[in-house]
Amino acid sequence: MRASDGGGVVITAYDDPRMELARQTVGAVHIVADPALPPHLLHLVDARGNAYFAKQHANRNRYAHEAHAYLTWGRHLQGHAPELVGRQDSTRTLLLTAIHGQSGDVLPPGSAEEEQAHHNAGLVLGALHRATAGPKAGGIGVELAGRLRGWVDRADRADLLSTDERRSLLQVADLLSHVQLESAVCHLDYQPRNWLIGDGFWICDFEHMRRDARVRDFARLEFRRWQAAPHLRSAFFAAYGRELSDAEQHLLESFGAIEAATALVRGHEQDDLALSAHGRTVLARLS
Repeated sequence: MRASDGGGVVITAYDDPRMELARQTVGAVHIVADPALPPHLLHLVDARGNAYFAKQHANRNRYAHEAHAYLTWGRHLQGHAPELVGRQDSTRTLLLTAIHGQSGDVLPPGSAEEEQAHHNAGLVLGALHRATAGPKAGGIGVELAGRLRGWVDRADRADLLSTDERRSLLQVADLLSHVQLESAVCHLDYQPRNWLIGDGFWICDFEHMRRDARVRDFARLEFRRWQAAPHLRSAFFAAYGRELSDAEQHLLESFGAIEAATALVRGHEQDDLALSAHGRTVLARLS
């Protein structure tokens, strides 16, 4: 249980795994109250004034993915990500350096700061993709087709799709299962809420990161941001290092099927009307 002591410091159980990991790794720490943080994160400061975030995962696979991402691919982000200071596999806990900045989500729409953030996002993601690029292969397409069919099944069980919508999504799955896709290590939740803007630009939340179809890493931005603000797409790709070809843009549209099905199911399960509406919007675009 967490509670404030009235002085901006949060008191929590002494044997909290996040506290234990921090003490074992950097010594004595205290917890700083931060109402904006989700419950699984703690903001910590050590005796020397160094700040950290301690994060405990509920899901073991997501913990493993995020720990692997920091250990294996973090170096390719060239200082634009927190550093993994410590980890404890038994409790699914990570200790990361704290980055002080604001979420990219709070930048004023249409501002120069928003456009600069998309430019910086393209620069950082381009470095990651180039460093981890792989040849075209069919295996990822087959895997993505299976994922899409799984989301369609879940949507069907919840009665979220019409016959025509189901047919349209499964046609995309059939297409993906036969296409050769260029791969790279992808963030897969690359959008402003996972960017930190301050004296620099950083990205966070690596729990979905894995080798995937390179073009799919643009899907969240394409379907959640760039449709209403194409100048942000231009800023991104100017820094990324290459524009999408016509074939790649068509492929990105196909990945909208995964975006739509995922949003419909998650929106239904979480009673999130905005997410459900987003799924409907993307689905209509595919028709």
